[in-house]
Amino acid sequence: MQIVVDLNRCQGYAQCVFLAPQVFELHGEEALMFTPTVPEDQYERVRRAAAACPVQAILVGEPAGVGAP
Repeated sequence: MQIVVDLNRCQGYAQCVFLAPQVFELHGEEALMFTPTVPEDQYERVRRAAAACPVQAILVGEPAGVGAP
C-alpha cells in the first residue's frame, strides 16, 4: 500500500497521527511527516486515518504494477 498526503490541503488536525502513529507524525504544530510505503500490519490503521481526515488529504492506493495482469 502506498499513501500520498496533499500537504496543501492538510490543515494539521492530526487525526491520522492518533489513528496510525507508526505511519504519521506531526512535527511542530503543522508539519506532517509520513511513511509513503505503508507496512502491511498498518493497512487498516491507515485506511481508518484516511477516512477520518476532516479535509480528505490522504490518498491510499496500491503501488504501480501491483495486481497488473
